[in-house]
Amino acid sequence: MKSVFFLLVFLLVLPAEAQVQEDRSTTDRPASSGVIEDGPRFSGAIPVELRQSDDGSWTLLRGGEPYYIRGVGGLTYLDRAVAAGANSIRTWGAGEAIGVLDAAHERGLSVVFGLWTGQERQGFDYNDTKAVRAQLAQFREVVRAYKDHPAILMWGLGNENDLFYTDFKVWDALNDIAEAIKAEDPNHPIMHVTAGLDVAEVQLIMDRAPAIDVYGINTYGELVGGTSTLRSYGYEGPSVGVQLRRAGWDGPYVIAEWGPDGHWEVPKTSWGVPVEQTSHEKAQMYRIRYERGIAADTTHGIGSYAFLWGDKQETTPTWYGIFTPGGYETEVLDELQYLWTGSYPDNRAPALTALTANGRDRYTSLTTDERERLTFEATVTDPEGADLRYKWELLPESTDIRAGGDAEDRPDAIRIDTIREKDGTLVMRAPRKEGPYRMFVYAYDDDGNVATANFPFYVGTPPTTASR
Repeated sequence: MKSVFFLLVFLLVLPAEAQVQEDRSTTDRPASSGVIEDGPRFSGAIPVELRQSDDGSWTLLRGGEPYYIRGVGGLTYLDRAVAAGANSIRTWGAGEAIGVLDAAHERGLSVVFGLWTGQERQGFDYNDTKAVRAQLAQFREVVRAYKDHPAILMWGLGNENDLFYTDFKVWDALNDIAEAIKAEDPNHPIMHVTAGLDVAEVQLIMDRAPAIDVYGINTYGELVGGTSTLRSYGYEGPSVGVQLRRAGWDGPYVIAEWGPDGHWEVPKTSWGVPVEQTSHEKAQMYRIRYERGIAADTTHGIGSYAFLWGDKQETTPTWYGIFTPGGYETEVLDELQYLWTGSYPDNRAPALTALTANGRDRYTSLTTDERERLTFEATVTDPEGADLRYKWELLPESTDIRAGGDAEDRPDAIRIDTIREKDGTLVMRAPRKEGPYRMFVYAYDDDGNVATANFPFYVGTPPTTASR
């Protein structure tokens, strides 16, 4: 209790800059729960180690037993994570981790305890020695207070510090923090996570942050090659694990975020906005990327964390969430359960295979005049043959586009001028105001499942230059 009290005081007296960095730990991922004033209810670390075999392969051991990570990124719906076969959750900041440790342990879930390090793109200056020292001191106290919690699997030191950065001193600072953690806690390895994979970052981490034990990678479309055969775009290069070893890293790694095609990786309309996959297309990508990329590397990959176990606004309200608001489950969750357990849930989500507007698909850069008649048609099937309930939502194209998962505001919905609606068909008049829009459709069954898709269109004449 004394140490926890000191931690609370310490967090309050930190320089404002250092406090702001910790406050950014969630970046609109599941919200931080804050420090628990009474301290954790469980104590007694479960030792975790990394063991390399004679053939060079790596195994993660927890309590002396092999432990392959079947993880989710997020704090919500923990019981559903267990039911789907997950065994671990990833957090990004200390507040998030502290708030979920006990609940995770009660359910048999381990936790990557996130330590959100200052981001250059968010204003943190690694030449400011006072702020750098305060950050290290803060993390040392957090580690001292929580290192013996049995839910902890490893320390997640930093996330995407390489995104839009120029100061290589960040790697020196991360190494100093990692060494300080190891001095306090010999029972848990340390992972740093980069934004995708770049040979330069691999070399910098190896040279300037050798105290990092596990290389974590947030990767989406480039997790595994061979996907362009499924559609008119995609990735054809080597898998991330192969790239990592070619870059010189021969240690263990974790795919720390993975999921659908990223909003920066997909085709765009003529006015420059990305075209989102349907929930069915996303489910296909999760399965392909897990089987061909994650599970296929049996020598150096020690597991992964599917993103996002929850919902959020990032480019759109549906791009990354495995759930929609209200806790409805998409087809992605069905595939994850199959991948982790070998069986699908008894009741599966509807599959939305197509969404058209006036007979055209989502990739045709549809434009329309004000008040023109538009007919949207969704093609949806339900595995159990259930009757489906449809919800249509019209949003202006989001203009609050940020990087690295930083918090974005969701646009306000616009009233739909409906002419006729039946089942998966909506006939409407286009908005009176010129500009870019997206029509969203949600198809619900009667068992808490949903299928989603959206269609970008432009009222009026689009700009000649891309908006993004």
